Amino acid sequence: MRYIVIALMCVLSTVTAGDKKEKANCCSPTATEEFAAFGKDMAFVSLHEAPEPFEFVATGGVMKSIKTSDSMDANIFIVASPKTSNNYILIFHEWWGLNEYIKQEAEKIQTDLGNVTVIAVDLYDGKIASSPDSARTYVGQVNEERARTIISAAIDFAGKKAKIATLGWCFGGGWSMQTALMLNKQAVGCVIYYGMPEKDVKKLASLQCDVLGIFGSQDKFINTDVVAEFEKNMKLAKKKLEVKMYDADHAFANPSNPHHDKTMTAEAHAVTMNYLRSKFGK
Repeated sequence: MRYIVIALMCVLSTVTAGDKKEKANCCSPTATEEFAAFGKDMAFVSLHEAPEPFEFVATGGVMKSIKTSDSMDANIFIVASPKTSNNYILIFHEWWGLNEYIKQEAEKIQTDLGNVTVIAVDLYDGKIASSPDSARTYVGQVNEERARTIISAAIDFAGKKAKIATLGWCFGGGWSMQTALMLNKQAVGCVIYYGMPEKDVKKLASLQCDVLGIFGSQDKFINTDVVAEFEKNMKLAKKKLEVKMYDADHAFANPSNPHHDKTMTAEAHAVTMNYLRSKFGK
């Protein structure tokens, strides 16, 4: 009888340990949740100076409302290709929201690339932060399911025949990565500007495109350890990753950053445009 009791205790111990392990795995934060947690770190918040007031007069782009599967409209800023094209780029804003700086960047990217339609996706549902405090609030309020619903609507808007690349800065860098994963075979390229990479090797193995990662060696949050782990995980997933490391801090190339490094920003932009041209056969 004593042996039976011991055996049962062993079984129960194994099951409990397994349950704990499964619970730990299922409750691990996603890459986007990890980034959102930075909003509680005042050292990270202090890196982001409020954007200077800026009034942008769009010359090619327009705001548009699109339908979503949850019956709530989503907002996009679309800069259409002058010619009929199946080439699309989805760009994702920083933690300030889809502000005038991002709209200007969308038009600039479209002009630089030409036969490509650029869509800037609003993941804040119309909210735009004007201070670090409001930005940290908004980034913490992003619901992952809603964000993915918005992105799916933007993908549907582009259409099933669209060849789509993604690009984002900071908060948007992480969502650029997640969107590339969502796109499956429609993905042709992904650019991450110091966003939180996906860490799950199984998910990375499903990527249908390579990735360009732009990072700052002085970044204490998306730091060199995070980048090294990303490189290792992409290698394990047998996916191609090109890393460009700049001697700069986090947000050095953010369009809304009033003190961004102009020289390194211009260099990173040139690298990004060359990468995207190669994805669209230019």
